[in-house]
Amino acid sequence: MNQFSVFLGFLVAALAVTATPVTDQSPHVPHRQPHAFARALYIMTNDPAGNSIIALKVNHDGTLTDGSITPTGGKGESCIDQRVNRTSYPDGLFSQSAVDVKGNTLVAVNPGSNTLTMMAIDPWNPYKLSIVGSPVSTLGDFPVTAAISQKNNMACVANCGAKAGIACFRMHPTRGLLPLMQTQIGFPTNQTNPPVGPWNTVSQVLFNKDESALLTTVKGDPRNKITGFLSVLPIINARPAIKDSRYVPDGIALLFGATLIPGTSDMLATDAYFGALTISLDGTQPKTIAKTVVSGQAATCWAVISPVTGTGFVTDLLVNNVLEIEPLSGRILQNTILPNENPGMTDPVAVGKLLYALSPGLGNTSASVVVVDVSKRPAQQIQNFAFKYGSKSAQGLAWV
Repeated sequence: MNQFSVFLGFLVAALAVTATPVTDQSPHVPHRQPHAFARALYIMTNDPAGNSIIALKVNHDGTLTDGSITPTGGKGESCIDQRVNRTSYPDGLFSQSAVDVKGNTLVAVNPGSNTLTMMAIDPWNPYKLSIVGSPVSTLGDFPVTAAISQKNNMACVANCGAKAGIACFRMHPTRGLLPLMQTQIGFPTNQTNPPVGPWNTVSQVLFNKDESALLTTVKGDPRNKITGFLSVLPIINARPAIKDSRYVPDGIALLFGATLIPGTSDMLATDAYFGALTISLDGTQPKTIAKTVVSGQAATCWAVISPVTGTGFVTDLLVNNVLEIEPLSGRILQNTILPNENPGMTDPVAVGKLLYALSPGLGNTSASVVVVDVSKRPAQQIQNFAFKYGSKSAQGLAWV
């Protein structure tokens, strides 16, 4: 057990964990994989008239075709971009992981109705989704990012609006999401509904390596000397503590999307102010161990690790490139400009040798998902797939 885990244990022991009682102690949501080849990508429409999940079919060669669309039972909504004083697009939520999938369970945020939806994915037909229970209140305003912990049978969400913060729920196989907290743990972002950003907004929630803590990245505002932070919420006996701890790793400004680095206790995080950094979670507090300054970047905001190359890939909202980083040193390995007319990419996921990334577009171009073979040098675009029902409000990308 590393020092950071010991530290979390001491912190949890010092906190009285309170939660709304859950009397039905039903087993975990089942994880079935009858067909390894039955794969799909999931995207959220974030439509204010009614949010939905688009399921794209993944062919045997990794290319995409249209699949299905399923309403979430909630409403979408986008943030306000302070720089241009209008609805923000193509990055409508200033976040990573608006949709998360683990096993055959999907969760998606509904920013326009302040709810979180849990869906079951048919294990024999991954394009068939059904709502489990009903969408539940996120205990705050304007949810933008969610994460599932299979180990704890738990889903957590971060709110970004006037009532910003984090809340967690038990995942029940028939009743859906059941609150584990009476109130959310609030964040002092001084926001509105909808949020005005990207400054002072919540970026992402994710669980650490052993799922003993929920990590949340929160942006600051370097223009006004407001520092962002990394929130660490201990999880003990499959329940969240009543209080988080907040840290400011060296050099952060607009801390955005993050991803765990396999085989380590570290994570690769993006920072829209300069590029990316690697944060070690192996110690008494998170610590910056590498920094990558990306020349010519507009907004480097999303990160993923390829299971084939073991390297990190980050994407930019307004620069149409795939940037590969050696995460432990921060060294840039390659920068590939893609041969399409997309403005940039959000929400990358890595599956085998392929990277998939969403490009919602700017309203004058179609929303698409780009498929890139990152095992090639340079990385090679395989497909730029314009999917049905896509729009400039589309958010999130997850896979099964």
